[in-house]
Amino acid sequence: MKSARAKTPRKPIVKKGSQTNLKDPVGVYCRVRPLGFPDQECCIEVINNTTVQLHTPEGYRLNRNGDYKETQYSFKQVFGTHITQKELFDVVANPLVDDLIHGKNGLLFTYGVTGSGKTHTMTGSPGEGGLLPRCLDMIFNSIGSFQAKRYVFKSNDRNSMDIQCEVDALLERQKREAMPNPKTPSSKRQVDPEFADMITVQEFCKAEEVDEDSVYGVFVSYIEIYNNYIYDLLEEVPFDPIKPKWNSCSTPMRNTDFVPPQSKLLREDKNHNMYVAGCTEVEVKSTEEAFEVFWRGQKKRRIANTHLNRESSRSHSVFNIKLVQAPLDADGDNVLQEKEQITISQLSLVDLAGSERTNRTRAEGNRLREAGNINQSLMTLRTCMDVLRENQMYGTNKMVPYRDSKLTHLFKNYFDGEGKVRMIVCVNPKAEDYEENLQVMRFAEVTQEVEVARPVDKAICGLTPGRRYRNQPRGPIGNEPLVTDVVLQSFPPLPSCEILDINDEQTLPRLIEALEKRHHLRQMMIDEFNKQSNAFKALLQEFDNAVLSKENHMQGKLNEKEKMISGQKLEIERLEKKNKTLEYKIEILEKTTTIYEEDKRNLQQELETQNQKLQRQFSDKRRLEARLQGMVTETTMKWEKECERRVAAKQLEMQNKLWVKDEKLKQLKAIVTEPKTEKPERPSRERDREKVTQRSVSPSPVPFLFQPDQNAPPIRLRHRRSRSAGDRWVDHKPASNMQTETVMQPHVPHAITVSVANEKALAKCEKYMLTHQELASDGEIETKLIKGDIYKTRGGGQSVQFTDIETLKQESPNGSRKRRSSTVAPAQPDGAESEWTDVETRCSVAVEMKAGSQLGPGYQHHAQPKRKKP
Repeated sequence: MKSARAKTPRKPIVKKGSQTNLKDPVGVYCRVRPLGFPDQECCIEVINNTTVQLHTPEGYRLNRNGDYKETQYSFKQVFGTHITQKELFDVVANPLVDDLIHGKNGLLFTYGVTGSGKTHTMTGSPGEGGLLPRCLDMIFNSIGSFQAKRYVFKSNDRNSMDIQCEVDALLERQKREAMPNPKTPSSKRQVDPEFADMITVQEFCKAEEVDEDSVYGVFVSYIEIYNNYIYDLLEEVPFDPIKPKWNSCSTPMRNTDFVPPQSKLLREDKNHNMYVAGCTEVEVKSTEEAFEVFWRGQKKRRIANTHLNRESSRSHSVFNIKLVQAPLDADGDNVLQEKEQITISQLSLVDLAGSERTNRTRAEGNRLREAGNINQSLMTLRTCMDVLRENQMYGTNKMVPYRDSKLTHLFKNYFDGEGKVRMIVCVNPKAEDYEENLQVMRFAEVTQEVEVARPVDKAICGLTPGRRYRNQPRGPIGNEPLVTDVVLQSFPPLPSCEILDINDEQTLPRLIEALEKRHHLRQMMIDEFNKQSNAFKALLQEFDNAVLSKENHMQGKLNEKEKMISGQKLEIERLEKKNKTLEYKIEILEKTTTIYEEDKRNLQQELETQNQKLQRQFSDKRRLEARLQGMVTETTMKWEKECERRVAAKQLEMQNKLWVKDEKLKQLKAIVTEPKTEKPERPSRERDREKVTQRSVSPSPVPFLFQPDQNAPPIRLRHRRSRSAGDRWVDHKPASNMQTETVMQPHVPHAITVSVANEKALAKCEKYMLTHQELASDGEIETKLIKGDIYKTRGGGQSVQFTDIETLKQESPNGSRKRRSSTVAPAQPDGAESEWTDVETRCSVAVEMKAGSQLGPGYQHHAQPKRKKP
């Protein structure tokens, strides 16, 4: 359907393996119901036989320009308010019934809002039958004389038909007739007057070209889809299952006579067609019998009184007409007993429940739930149409949500190409239904753009046509008399030939007159027969000549065709040879390609393996390089520091040696130049050996000078300025040190005196001095000044590297070489007193420094991070 408004042009349908001429769009028709009152406001106007126009009624929202909104919609055909059921049937349903008789499926459903006339269109009313009774009437008018005996066809639970011989069918008929309550309706029963007017069709309608060499059987079933559950309306139950007493929970009350209806399941047969499993199928032989079955199920259908419709359908109803066709055997007497030759076609007539808005119907409770399920199923139908249209227009492959509703799932085969689909949109033109009709028109617009694949024609049986009348003695019609019977009946009747009296002179003259008339009539008939025979011979001669000329012409054509065929055969042979050659070359190329591809894969695998190996080697090399670089850097730093330490130690050692020599020389010079007052007594060798004093190995390069006693001879020493005189010192004097009574005390300018080494003091200075006291071997306190340099570490702390040690001692000049700290000094072992006058004694009294002690160069003391450096 196309609206009057401008639209984006449709893109061409892109779908593989399909042709445009093999698809037909869904046929959408519109039927407008007459208004209930002549003065009632109308919102729909029929423009022509294909277009309707919707007007916005008074009181509804205006468009942006302030004018009334008018929209036109186009259909395949529009039926106005004065259309008859016969006209509607001829246009919409007649082609579907004709396809049904010729073995094709069809789907016809009515769609619209509540109260738009859907049920009237499908079923009809007294005196005006709808589409359903007219379809049945056309079917039985077409196959009436070709129907099979009852029970020759027998339905099964697999959506197919079984066939049995006439003897078995007769036995089953007798068995069914012997039952007290036969389920199958009888065609001899009187028609129910309740629906007799609906099936009385004045117009005779029949399909063309019905296969006379086949037998037919008609089966009907009737189901409804209520709250998305499928129920069989022809199922026999002990009590009426549609109108029970329901409680407040919408469940049937307890009743021993009542058995609630069981919902049916949808299944798929071997041909992938959907069907209702366990559904009752009734074989019917006439229109009256079929409509009686329909009427019996119609009484069970769920209807309710709503605010918009007194008898509103609360479910979707589906009336299926299944036509079974089987060919006769070669003799034309019996049905061919081959199940594969059976052709089954189906026509589904669907009366959809009306879409409704609950605020208008004022539905509550069960009615509200029913309305929700109805609208949901119709919305699913619209969604399926939208997806089908989108897939066909844009070439997409979206999944159609058939399974979201039982209604769409049941008829999905029709939209996949299993038959024609027709839809009748019923609309009520009253103003109150404007918005609902607008939604219906939009749905119809979408549906008409959906294309359904055209069904494939069924295979034709290979038996000879005309088998039915071949062995019958009469003409094509069984009650037509022979030609001889017609001729005998045309003669005048003979009078009575009995002569009862000798004087009877009337009987013989009447007999002679009758015979003469017969003879004259016979002669006339002979003459007429001769004339007709001559004329017929002439016609036969002309026909023979025409046939001969036709044969000659056809023979010429046939010769030309044969030459063309022979040429085409030669061309085909040449092409086949070429094709074989090409196939052989292709095979060789494929093998070569396979070999090359295999080699390529192997080389690629080998290349990938080598690349991975190279990557691993490169990674190992980089790790090794990084590791070696780290080791080299670390070793370099270690050895640089070690070399610096050794160089510093060596320089310190050499300076100490030079200083010691220099001091010895100075002392020696002072002793030599000093005048001698008394010749000292030379100690014995044994005493010298016993009292050999150990001298310091390496005195400090920056010694603290001590002034000797006043009695000692003055020794003029040369002062040497320290290299670190301008540096700041940290003077570390532990709290445990004792104050000595020496005249000479250590004094360092610009020093920070601390009792405990800390990072703050170390950070401000460049030199470090530790005052250490210990008890010497002679019992005196020996004070050591341990000096060092302060360095900053990489971790942010401070490091002290000790470089020098100075020692401060006290000795007594009287009585012995060293003064004891105790009050009584012990006597010398040899009883002699030491002298201060010899060079050896003077040198031993000089200030000593031990450079090779345990706290020499190379020992480190850390302030913050307490760790050793290499």
